[in-house]
Amino acid sequence: MAVFTEVSPAQAQALLDHLHLGQLSSLRGIGAGIENTNYFVDCTGDDGHLHRYVLTLFERLTAEQLPFYLRLMQHLAQRGVPVPEPHADATGEILFEVAGKPAAIVDRLHGGHQMAPDAFHCQQVGATLAQMHLAGRDYPLHQPNLRGLAWWQQVVPQLLPFLNADERALLTSELAYQQQLAASAGYAELLQHHSGPIHADLFRDNVMFEPGEGPGRERLTGFFDFYFAGVDTWLFDLAVCLNDWCIDLADGRLITERAAVFVAAYESVRPLSGTEHRLLPALLRAAALRFWVSRLYDLHLPREASLLKAHDPRHFERVLRERISKPWHAMPLESLE
Repeated sequence: MAVFTEVSPAQAQALLDHLHLGQLSSLRGIGAGIENTNYFVDCTGDDGHLHRYVLTLFERLTAEQLPFYLRLMQHLAQRGVPVPEPHADATGEILFEVAGKPAAIVDRLHGGHQMAPDAFHCQQVGATLAQMHLAGRDYPLHQPNLRGLAWWQQVVPQLLPFLNADERALLTSELAYQQQLAASAGYAELLQHHSGPIHADLFRDNVMFEPGEGPGRERLTGFFDFYFAGVDTWLFDLAVCLNDWCIDLADGRLITERAAVFVAAYESVRPLSGTEHRLLPALLRAAALRFWVSRLYDLHLPREASLLKAHDPRHFERVLRERISKPWHAMPLESLE
């Protein structure tokens, strides 16, 4: 990662002392991540047992923005959703300062990533995603999805000079399509009745699994990295997941059998409305556009001290072209009439 703030053992111990979490035994920087500084923190608690946490120093988000994300994680964890819960001090505060940066310490999830998921993994992620959406319905804080349509409209004109004619044509036409969608009655229904806090970035590397019963039967232990979360349609969150968990990474093709399992698991917890089913192909396009635009932005207009190596934008260009040429419905449209 390009942005990295050094934290000394003494600084980490000061926060542990403030939170009454125990005596530091290990402090190790985490190489993954592109937005924040992260450390694995192991300590011995008053009970004599080893406890494991993650310390995050926020390099991009401000102390004014952070309560939305941290309180959302707290809200979800307290309602049984498997997410890292921020630790609070005696006054209930969960945002602190370490090395001059806003910081928080959260529980460390067990297990590891599953970068080659099958239908069994998709089933668990789909059901837990719906559980998360329902648990967030009464969350009182509000922040829009900061990488939504308004952001696309702002940055696409800045990106066009860097693109070839075919890329410019696709980007401008898809933005126009999404603007038209956002102005439709169907989309207004989604915003009014089927929206709330979403993760907005629930890729394979933001979910953890650990070995379960039976060979190859891993158990989902949690979702993490909520720092792109915002209030948006639940269907957009579902589409983001389908475009990562249920695709052939080589060509962006949707693996429909896996996608059907994912949606069925989601609907076992929160059934989709008829409008959601009808608009799913359009939201799959929106989710592909969001990450194509952000990867183009990171490549051509990087922030100072940003990514060491930007993700390849062409991946989500391929995904978008696939979603346009082969729209996918989770159930036959005639059954929705």
